[in-house]
Amino acid sequence: MDIYRYDESLLKDGFKRIAGIDEAGRGPLAGPVVASAVVLPSGCTIKGLRDSKKVPEKERGSLFYDVLGSCLDVGVGIVEADEIDRINILMATKCAMEKAVKDLSLMPDLLLIDALKLPALKIRQIAHIRGESVSASIAAASIIAKVVRDRLMQNYHAAYPEYGFDKHKGYCTKEHMNNLLYYGPCPIHRKTFDKVMDLVLPFPKNTSQKSD
Repeated sequence: MDIYRYDESLLKDGFKRIAGIDEAGRGPLAGPVVASAVVLPSGCTIKGLRDSKKVPEKERGSLFYDVLGSCLDVGVGIVEADEIDRINILMATKCAMEKAVKDLSLMPDLLLIDALKLPALKIRQIAHIRGESVSASIAAASIIAKVVRDRLMQNYHAAYPEYGFDKHKGYCTKEHMNNLLYYGPCPIHRKTFDKVMDLVLPFPKNTSQKSD
């Protein structure tokens, strides 16, 4: 499907301001879930725009600035790990999406959302499974959310370098699990996620450096 044609068809149906919404970070064991809402102008095309999961990291960085330079409006919502533990990841994802919409300078009249609906927002909504492959504005939101989250995880790496957040961004890689087993969870780990809850105490180390 032509992701631009879909958005244009909705504009022709009479919607004036359409926001695409997507998130990054539902699956990791650590760090926040980040959502973005993006409003693209009619007739906008961004070369290479597609689902962020299909875009190499370096290209995502370039597309990030292309989206920012092309869009009419962009909003970002962030929910940190402690709140994810308190309300669960599904509710945290919806909360981040709601924050992203409220972060827009003007409220849209239609929300195109990847997979979810947001009952708390009294705005017309259409949910699409794999929405990044259907709508250009959702694809744009996926790029913004992914790059923002990756940069947050880079910052967390500076605070907790022993976990390697700069490489795996909190996802459940072999390196991450080995370091998690060695050091135990840090403040940004999601304590209610199974692979974190199931860790067996005591941990061999509780310092920022492994011994030889």
